[in-house]
Amino acid sequence: MGSFLDGLGLDESAEAVYRVILGRKRWHVEEIAEHLSEPVSHIQETVEQLAELELVQLPDGHQSTVLPEDPQLGLQALLLRDAAELRTRHEQFELHRAAVSDLLDEFADLYPSVDQKHVENLVGVDAIRERLVELARSATRECLAFNPGGAQSESSLAASMPLDKEVISRGVSMRTVYLDSARTHPPTARYAYWLTELGGQVRTVPTLPLRMILIDGETALLPVDPENTKRGAIQITIPGVTAALGALFEKVWTTAEPLGSEVEKPDGSELSRQEAEVLNLLAEGHTDAVVAARLGVSQRTVGRIASDLMSRLDARSRFQAGLRAAQQGWI
Repeated sequence: MGSFLDGLGLDESAEAVYRVILGRKRWHVEEIAEHLSEPVSHIQETVEQLAELELVQLPDGHQSTVLPEDPQLGLQALLLRDAAELRTRHEQFELHRAAVSDLLDEFADLYPSVDQKHVENLVGVDAIRERLVELARSATRECLAFNPGGAQSESSLAASMPLDKEVISRGVSMRTVYLDSARTHPPTARYAYWLTELGGQVRTVPTLPLRMILIDGETALLPVDPENTKRGAIQITIPGVTAALGALFEKVWTTAEPLGSEVEKPDGSELSRQEAEVLNLLAEGHTDAVVAARLGVSQRTVGRIASDLMSRLDARSRFQAGLRAAQQGWI
């Protein structure tokens, strides 16, 4: 076991000698050597070391008493000296780090970092569309997608059909999750049924966490800002992240309703999935606009659902409706 003062320049042996000097105060070198069962020459060297550290007074001869300096002053001086050395080392470290940083910046293009290799920003609709085509054509096993936003434009759906057909024809599994509201939009519903006829699988849920495409469990394409997809997209190939996104997809997939099945309608004594989601989102404090965006419906539809729920629950406010829905076990 080493000395607890080793960092200040005192090893285990020197500390033992220093402790004797502090305690006895009137012993000379020979007496200290006899007490510690150490050679006199070794004790003499240690005392000289302690004197250099200004912890003891250097005796004139072997028979001279070894006296300690005031330990409050001596040990504090060692601490201050150590602190000064630490500052110096820190300053040197900062200089070295700056030099390394400059060198890395100079050759960054030739030796990209791990993050640069695994994360790529895509700016602009054209860049995102081109990357989607590249990823779809590179798929060998599966394409998983969250497709929030409700109704899809007919032009966008028509543009997707040739590529989707090509991917599925190569034996690539394609699973897509839409919002429940897509079922009531004829163009989106027609496209989804067309996709299932090709061999793809489509399910729907009331809300989705974000827009996402995951290729072969290795490459994910996500919006930079889930609330504003116009800000661009980000491609990620970090294994830990793509594994987590895959797990998220599977969790949502198991709760989603297959497109060919009818979404279960309430019998009047309970909520539909969409109504329950409206209540949950409103209870979390979201505005009608946010709720509408999450469900892929209009704000008017959200207002109508909220009003109907208040009527069914005999509530005078949305807050009261939330409380009564919770009391009845609806949410």
